[in-house]
Formats: sequence, C-alpha cells, structure tokens
Amino acid sequence: MAYGLKKVGLYNYLWMDMLRFQLRLRKIEYYHNVLRANPFARIWLFFMQIVNHRLGMKLGFTIPKNVFGPGLCIVHVGPIIVSPKAKVGCNCRIHPCTCIGANYGAPTLGDNVYVGPGAKLYGNITIGNNVAIGANAVVNCSFGDNVTIGGIPAKILSETPSTEQGLFPPELIPPK
Repeated sequence: MAYGLKKVGLYNYLWMDMLRFQLRLRKIEYYHNVLRANPFARIWLFFMQIVNHRLGMKLGFTIPKNVFGPGLCIVHVGPIIVSPKAKVGCNCRIHPCTCIGANYGAPTLGDNVYVGPGAKLYGNITIGNNVAIGANAVVNCSFGDNVTIGGIPAKILSETPSTEQGLFPPELIPPK
C-alpha cells in the first residue's frame, strides 16, 4: 500500500483522512464501473459520492473518479485539483497545492510519477514513467521517461528517475 501500511486497521481508517478519502474513492470507482446496473448499488454509490465529496471539500481535494491508477498516495492535506479528463498511471505520489488541469486537452502521466508541492500541469501533454516533478514547477510541454523536471517553465534538471531518488517506499519500486 502506498502509505507503507500492511493492512488498514480501524485506527488508521479513522485518523488518516487522506487514506479514508482514497479508499472511498476506489469503492466509488468500483461501484461506478462494475455494479452501476444494480439499482441498490446506484443508491449506495450516490450516498458514497456525497460523503466523499464532503470529505474532499474538508481536505481541499477535487479528485474525480477513474483518473488515477492503483497506488495513489496523497502525501498531505491541502488543495489538489485534478481534471476529470486527465489520466495518471500507477504509483503516483502527489503533494498539496497541485493542479493537473485541462487547457485544450488534459495531461497524461505515466507510472511512478512524483508530483512535488505546488506543481501545475496543464494542456495536452504526456509525462513519461519514473518522472519526478519539482516543487512549484509549471509543466506545459511533454517529457519522456526517467527524468527529473522543474522550473518555470519546466525543463529537465537531471536524468535521474524518480524511483532512484528515495521518493517512493521500497515496496512500490518495481524490480530492475
């Protein structure tokens, strides 16, 4: 699990608001994608969406369903805005004050992407796998795999992939 937990106990569920938001988001995605033909499931889906929306407003999250792949980790409470048109791969770590927005198209992010605090990504761009995006970066053009980017506008700062920088828990890093 992205938070380094072996299992989610009652204590973790009750005290980790971000974890509770993410677990409920995954249940909403499941009900929406698999069980929406069942009328009772649609009623439960509607209820879960209301509860999760309220929690999202409390935490400052605007994260739509079916955008992030498995392994999403929201590191801290704070404003995170994601376009419903964006697509993000697995094992994304995202920090507060981040915006992944649509402007004539929406960003597509690969696997193992680290998005630093305050980063802004917009437009019809593609970010490759194993990319680290620095704090307060403004990303408006595409980048390939295994790089670290940052700045305004963003440019390649190093050829070091995000998986080699200690940004992810060791159990999430794919073997070479």
